Amino acid sequence: MTDRTVPSASPPVSPAYRGVVLAMLLLVYTFNFLDRQILGILAGPIKAELGLTDGQLGALGGIAFALLYSTLAIPLALLADRTSRTWVITVSLAVWSGFTALCGMAGSFWQMFAFRVGVGVGEAGGVAPSYAVISDYFPTHQRARALSIYSLGIPLGSAGGVLLGGYIAQAVEWRTAFIAVGVAGLLIAPLFRLVVREPARPVLANDAVPVSAVFGILAAKRSFWLLALGAACSSMCGYGVAFWLPSLLMRSFGLDLLGAGQFLGALLLIGGVAGVLLGGWLGDAMGNRDKAYYAWVPAISYVVGMPLFVVGVLSDNVGFAFALFLIPQALVYVWLGPVLTAVQHLVPAHMRASAAASFLLINNLVGLGLGSWSVGALSDALTPAYGVEALRYAIVAALGFYLLAGLFMALAGRALRKDWVAA
Repeated sequence: MTDRTVPSASPPVSPAYRGVVLAMLLLVYTFNFLDRQILGILAGPIKAELGLTDGQLGALGGIAFALLYSTLAIPLALLADRTSRTWVITVSLAVWSGFTALCGMAGSFWQMFAFRVGVGVGEAGGVAPSYAVISDYFPTHQRARALSIYSLGIPLGSAGGVLLGGYIAQAVEWRTAFIAVGVAGLLIAPLFRLVVREPARPVLANDAVPVSAVFGILAAKRSFWLLALGAACSSMCGYGVAFWLPSLLMRSFGLDLLGAGQFLGALLLIGGVAGVLLGGWLGDAMGNRDKAYYAWVPAISYVVGMPLFVVGVLSDNVGFAFALFLIPQALVYVWLGPVLTAVQHLVPAHMRASAAASFLLINNLVGLGLGSWSVGALSDALTPAYGVEALRYAIVAALGFYLLAGLFMALAGRALRKDWVAA
């Protein structure tokens, strides 16, 4: 079999245009998390109006979104690898934005559940193809930093969700918040397609890479499983805490909806952005010397950050809690640039989107699917004993998964040296 290049009318890519591409991908990813996380700040008024339990709210934030989001990511990534990654991202943005707007019209738990499933279906095609586009546009020695800049969409989108959601819900109502952010995403979709060109990339002469080939390569690599399980444990905490922290701030710290949004928004913008950028810099700086550090840097970050989170959750002063949360909030975002770069180097270039989707399947099905639901279910179970403070202790229990994540990442380091595929 011979290599060929996907046709492209574009001239050699300039650094300036690479920056434009990265900025557009970041904008789309910001809306990805804005639409995904806005439910957390609106959980209180939604729970009151629709008569939901904590377990049902956790299901809306977790399994309703993650079920098809995780499983459809693989076929959509395969489609992106074989056709146009930019078109898959564009259509995905339009679909998830439309369903986000529909969430503002839900009149029952099951209607909201169905619309959240739709958001997950749309977002399934956004992330893995974006990782691959970045890997096509940026050279290896800049890839961790580029992927970390793209990953700023997580704290920026999450912060935007809680800030915008809180302001709009306080000023108007929670339904308007869903509709406003959904319509904004629909307007961005055609702009993205006009600006971002499909990158030229080397692929095998036979484009149709069977999914079994991608899975076969990854399944044989110990580092893949350790990285995926470590990220999944991290996401159990990350998604669970992000979803329930606004409710904790209102129940246990006495903040109102707007105050909780400002607290979490500031935390994500300061700590989250710093952590993502730090991870990208450390990944390139240390990983280029020893591939093991792409996993060891996150491992150290998890273990250092977890105790500070616990003390903050158990505190009774909102200012003290904010100060304690800042450092671990940064540390638990460090993994994004290094680990995502490592996953892109476990397979040949023409399989990158499919490899990213395989990684995200495990990460999201476990972390996103179970994180918010498990905390909510545990809160319901603890309520007879702890009353309004049950959520506090449920979050503390969930934070233990950061230590497990650190263990998996520590074990993955040595395996990466052997499993790495050079560009």
